[in-house]
Amino acid sequence: MPRRAHAVAVLLVLLLSACASRPPAPVRPPADTRAEIVRRMPASVPDRAGWAADIEAALAAQRIEPSPENLCAVLAVTEQESGYVADPPVAGLARIARAELDRRAAAAHVPGFLVHAALALPSSDGRSYATRLDAVRTEGELSALYEDLVERVPLGRRLLAERNPVQTGGPMQVSIAFAEARADGYPWPLAGSVRREVFTRRGGMYFGIAHLLGYATPYTRKVHRFADYNAGWYASRNAAFQNAVAVASGQALALDGDLLAPGAPLDRPGQTERAVRSLAPQLEMDARAIRRALERGDRLDFNDSPLFARVFALAEARAGKPLPRETLPGIRLESPKIRRELTTAWFATRVEERYRRCLQR
Repeated sequence: MPRRAHAVAVLLVLLLSACASRPPAPVRPPADTRAEIVRRMPASVPDRAGWAADIEAALAAQRIEPSPENLCAVLAVTEQESGYVADPPVAGLARIARAELDRRAAAAHVPGFLVHAALALPSSDGRSYATRLDAVRTEGELSALYEDLVERVPLGRRLLAERNPVQTGGPMQVSIAFAEARADGYPWPLAGSVRREVFTRRGGMYFGIAHLLGYATPYTRKVHRFADYNAGWYASRNAAFQNAVAVASGQALALDGDLLAPGAPLDRPGQTERAVRSLAPQLEMDARAIRRALERGDRLDFNDSPLFARVFALAEARAGKPLPRETLPGIRLESPKIRRELTTAWFATRVEERYRRCLQR
C-alpha cells in the first residue's frame, strides 16, 4: 500500500474509533428546562414554577426536545388561548350554553319542554341543573354539568349523549376529540375521564403540546405550525396545495386545508378533489388514484407523492414562477364563544408575535 494511502487508512480508523467511543450527548437536567420556562414566561403569570413543572413533564413524557423554539411555541399558544389559566372563564357562557343546548336538542329532535323539564331536576350536588347552568363560568364547569345531565336524567344518555357542546378546553384550548384519540399514551392516572383531564393544567398542557409539537412538518416558519394548531395538522401545507390546484386548473378554490369532503363518495367529490380530477389527463392519474393520494393529506409524506409533485409542476409552469409550499389557510373561525370576525391567519399571526417576544426574553 502506498504511504499516502496507508496514512489515510490509519486516519479513517482513528476517526471511526473516536466516533464509536464518543459518549452520547448529555441529557438536559429537568431543573434546567424548568428554570428556562420560568424565565421565558411573562412575569405576571401566577405560579410560574407550577406551570414550568407541568410543561417540562409533558415534553419529557412525549420525548419532545425542550429547545427554546419548542418552549416558546408552547408558551405562546398558552398565552394566546387562555392567558395561563387552566380552565379559563368565558364571558356570557351561561347564555351561550342555554342557546347551544336548545340548538343541539332540536337537532336531536328533543322537544323543548323536555329540555326545560330536565333542567328543573336536582343535579348531583343538590342544585337544579338550571341553577347550575346559570352559574357556569368556565367550559370545564359546563362540560361537567352536561355529563351529569346525561348520566342522571331519564333518557339523557339516549337523547343527548355525544352532543356535549364543549369541544375544546384547558389552558391550550385543545380539541377534546384529539385528546380522547391519544388517551392510551397519557402517562398519569386519570382522576376521571380524558375529557375532564383536559380541563386540568397537567392534562391540558400534555394534550395541547401533543397537538402542537407531536408531528413532523415541512415548514420553515413556526407561523404555519400555529395555523395548523387552529385548523388541523398540515392545513398550511394543504392550503398551499389547493392554491397550486387553483392555478393549474383555473378554478377558484377555498384555501381551507381540507382536501377531501368528509364522507364524500367517489362519484360526488368535494370542490378540491373535483378540481384535481379536471387535471387527470395531465397528471396521468384516474379518479381512484387521485382519491388515494388525497387521502394522504393528513400525513407528511403527501409532499413526496406523485400527485403533489405533478400538480406543482403544472401550476408553476402556468404561473411562470415558484409557488409556496405552505400558506396560511383562509378559514373564518366559528364558535358560539367568538363575538367578532376572526380567522386562522389572525390566530397564527398573533401567536407568532407572542412566540418572538418569548424568544427575546
